[in-house]
Amino acid sequence: MSITPLLEGHQRFLLGLSEKELELLALELGQPAFRGRQIYDWLYNKGVRELNAISVLPKAWRDHLDQTGFTIGRLKELKRHVSSDETIKLLLATDDDENVETVGIPTEKRLTVCVSSQIGCPMGCRFCATGKGGFQRSLAIHEIVDQLISVREAMGRRPSHVVFMGMGEPLLNIDAVLAAIRCFNNDLGIGQRRITVSTVGLPDAIPRLAELALKRLGRAQFTLAVSLHAPNQKLREKLIPIAKSYPISSLLEDCRHYFSITGRRVSFEYILLGDVNDQPENAEELVDLVKGFQSHVNLISYNPIEGEQFKRPKLKTINAFQTVLERRGVAVSFRPSRGLDQSAACGQLRHHYARG
Repeated sequence: MSITPLLEGHQRFLLGLSEKELELLALELGQPAFRGRQIYDWLYNKGVRELNAISVLPKAWRDHLDQTGFTIGRLKELKRHVSSDETIKLLLATDDDENVETVGIPTEKRLTVCVSSQIGCPMGCRFCATGKGGFQRSLAIHEIVDQLISVREAMGRRPSHVVFMGMGEPLLNIDAVLAAIRCFNNDLGIGQRRITVSTVGLPDAIPRLAELALKRLGRAQFTLAVSLHAPNQKLREKLIPIAKSYPISSLLEDCRHYFSITGRRVSFEYILLGDVNDQPENAEELVDLVKGFQSHVNLISYNPIEGEQFKRPKLKTINAFQTVLERRGVAVSFRPSRGLDQSAACGQLRHHYARG
């Protein structure tokens, strides 16, 4: 197998390649395999940005790589926001002058990186800021992997968890997402069980994700988080456009299929919108929807965005909603919002930057 056809166009990005792929590349370019291992070390352990900075490589070969279009594939930091709770949000520029958000969410024992899979999003969910800026394109593997490395650099500590909950719909970019998971797992030391892929769901895509993960990664141990956000079909259609062509019944059937393939329970994400989907009767409906399912419900309080009239629910309303689920035997947790003083919702930093 030749590695060079896998590298994109004139710009040949090295970030995202495995150690064996880099060894093969070195051999194909007339160098010993250990040169590939040296590049690998500088990519993932040292976080190098430019080929010329890899001082262990012969200068003549560095120059040759540069002249033939090889590049590391790192992104440029445009903006950095740090909130009072130490959550950090980065806006990164791509080679084609687009920009993408990533977030580092720290606690005492863990650092979670929220990565984006696309620039913008075509799904048009009403409560989401990302779609307000339109959709440009999907991200390549090096652009996804760079987000984790950039957060690692910015925060000066090793990330422990990754969530694909940033900009974009991961199931519209399955190939790059799975390649990034492989890289996070094998090259950056993050176990699959500490990686979460969040989706609003697309017809037949959830079982396909499971099958491709088994084929390409050898296992599918990451968590699938399905953005449900409504306890019935009528309300979900008002919030999530894809629901009109992909009803809840089909979504749940695909989730059951996913479980049968992977043996991994599904997590359901549920954004609580004040006076919209946060009442006790909504909680009862949600229980009826997921009961008997190998699942977990993760409640999230809405982060307000411009252009929508949704509001954050009151804490007592959140507690009452959670109590209904717990009383009826549903595994549930509440995820507090982070970074509220620094454009917490996905896509807000990018939107504000675009407006100048």
